[in-house]
Amino acid sequence: MIKFIKNFRKDEDGAVTVDWVVLTAAVVGLGVAGVATVSDGISSLADAIEEGVSSSKVGP
Repeated sequence: MIKFIKNFRKDEDGAVTVDWVVLTAAVVGLGVAGVATVSDGISSLADAIEEGVSSSKVGP
């Protein structure tokens, strides 16, 4: 039983998994924060483009 506990303490496979989960969560969080930051500006830009395109005349 003591040997099992010593081997369990030395095993780092779970620690690597936790690191990857934390890193992935941080990347996803930054992505969501970035989208939330620019969404209002993109919406107003899209409205301005729609207004410009709809008021223009194409053809003869």
